[in-house]
Amino acid sequence: MRDLLVYAGGTRYDGVAGTDRHMADRLAASTDVLYVDPPRPVRGGLRDPETGRYGHVLREVRTGLWRLGPVAPPAAYRPGVDVITAAMARRAVRAAARRTGHRITSVVVAGSLDLTGVAPGARTVRYATDDLVAGASLIRMSAARLAATERRMVARADAVAVVSPGLADRMAALGREAALVPNGCDVAAYADIDTGAEAAPPPADLPALPAGTPVAGFVGHVNARIDIALLEAVAGTGLTLIIVGPRSAGYEPRRWPALTARPNVHWVGAKPYPELPSYLRYVDVGLTPYAATAFNRASFPLKTLEYLAAGRAVVSTALPATEWLDAGDLVAVASTPASFAAAAAERARRPRTPELAARRRAFAARHDWQERVRLLAGLLGIEIREVAGR
Repeated sequence: MRDLLVYAGGTRYDGVAGTDRHMADRLAASTDVLYVDPPRPVRGGLRDPETGRYGHVLREVRTGLWRLGPVAPPAAYRPGVDVITAAMARRAVRAAARRTGHRITSVVVAGSLDLTGVAPGARTVRYATDDLVAGASLIRMSAARLAATERRMVARADAVAVVSPGLADRMAALGREAALVPNGCDVAAYADIDTGAEAAPPPADLPALPAGTPVAGFVGHVNARIDIALLEAVAGTGLTLIIVGPRSAGYEPRRWPALTARPNVHWVGAKPYPELPSYLRYVDVGLTPYAATAFNRASFPLKTLEYLAAGRAVVSTALPATEWLDAGDLVAVASTPASFAAAAAERARRPRTPELAARRRAFAARHDWQERVRLLAGLLGIEIREVAGR
């Protein structure tokens, strides 16, 4: 039987490509991986809406990487029911391992689903990618229950990893020393972003922009983490603003439609990760407009490094993760709408010289996902195989 790493993600594998997706994909280059989606509460029946299959759904993504979509009872995360949800998921994981001819030797628990103890003897790492308790309202779960689950997972894990210094402090308060494994970026994905840029047509859902038009861009999930006043202020400068990413239902029901109705704002919705370079190609400055919340202060935005990997300027609100990056003049920090918009306008109008783009990419290369996965693999006792071209 082959060794299997179980990766319990905080988001669905096919959702916005975040920490869990990037980590799982790269770990799968060195060991077989079963990615476990958050359990799907049964409401209208056991049929999976994506595949039409009933019950737990196991898919082979590619050789060496599988994805499991567990089902759960209605109200899956309410007190008491959450215990049943976790038990059902553990059984589904063990069944998936048997079905694919594997033995579970390591486990990463990155979301709120407690898979510690899913396989006796397996090395388990609790990987905190967000402050679950501070973000309880975002995921519509009880803060008290999330705090209890967090304590239990941290206590049971063989090792603990976190994406930000703030989360390391939180783990220390729970009595565990945590390894810092920050988010990273995929530098190789943007290697050809400017090759033939002048001749390349824009994506069909973007207008043809006159040469020299200064453009600001936001890539990511549009939800309560985002301070819409900052985006409004940037649009108010007259900059063209491109927004790429899904919007959470209910987010700013009046202000969002008004923002996206402006003639200089172009919202294109969610796009697969491989398509992002085709949009960032037209961006001069990338925006990280996070609201000043406890949840955001504990986060480590991927987008800041992605913008730098694409050779673009960056304007971000003040975040501990940004301070930790210590990118100097490569990232402008501003937190009021006026200062944020002014910084975006100034950076967007700077000439994007090859030398400046190279500096940004070189900085991002120090934070490539392949460097991050080495850290997590070390905690799991997995030997990383070198990937061609990295």
